[in-house]
Amino acid sequence: MSMIKNKEYVNEYIEYLKIDRKYSSNTLLSYETELNQYLDFIKEKNILKSTKEDIINFLNLEKRRKNERSVSHTLTVLRNFYKFLETNEYIKINPTECIDLPKLRKSLPNVLSTEEVTQLLAISLKTKYDYRNKAMLELMYSSGLRISELINLKTYDINLNENLVKVTGKGSKERIIPIDDVATKYLEIYIKEYRFQLLKKDKTDDLFLNSRGTKISRQAMFKLLKQLASEKNIQTDFSPHTLRHSFATHMLENGADLRSIQELLGHSDISTTQIYTHISNKLLKESYNESHPHSK
Repeated sequence: MSMIKNKEYVNEYIEYLKIDRKYSSNTLLSYETELNQYLDFIKEKNILKSTKEDIINFLNLEKRRKNERSVSHTLTVLRNFYKFLETNEYIKINPTECIDLPKLRKSLPNVLSTEEVTQLLAISLKTKYDYRNKAMLELMYSSGLRISELINLKTYDINLNENLVKVTGKGSKERIIPIDDVATKYLEIYIKEYRFQLLKKDKTDDLFLNSRGTKISRQAMFKLLKQLASEKNIQTDFSPHTLRHSFATHMLENGADLRSIQELLGHSDISTTQIYTHISNKLLKESYNESHPHSK
């Protein structure tokens, strides 16, 4: 009976994250998976009676099969869940309050050099897919969009006359981002000459379409980036955010202030944006070590 009741609390929390907090489907799935794993761990015990020891034992078990960052995420999920239970007066004491997050080693994201970006964007334009890919990548590098933001764009989000794109980011927050002339040029070509070739019987406002006439997926986008990087012999490791990181770093290197970059990226906290100062400093040091005669 406890297991059923436990599941009801989890479902209520997920519904709260979905409706009140506007969490994305990927984040909701991640939270639900983590919480269900904890339910399996405590088995028939009432989740409202979980103790600090229960949670520590669960985290210790997780450490055997997860890295520090994943364990830290698990604790964050549990901490937020119990805070929700406490706020709604299901419990009086949050058992996660005195559990410290594991100290994480800070790792800087990989960025492409401007030369590597030029290589990546030099797409041979022969097919409708080439023009779609060119428009997508030019837009990503021009605006620093997250892949999730890019694939969710609608045709009416692009203002070709004003060189602007309207983006719906995390928490359903909207922002308007300027885009450069090159991105605008290839977006116009794709929209006016090639997008209709990808459309099927079911009409859609989704901007970037796959061969089935539906919205291109995150997985397909990442696969495309990896494939292009491999074809062009780009050695830098790729992640779904590589072009976004490169956009921010190159903006900073070319004189943009941190607050402007924060607004463009849609970061709610300036501390998230500050990682790009560390990347820029790291690249500057590497360039110095490679170039200065006394550093050899």
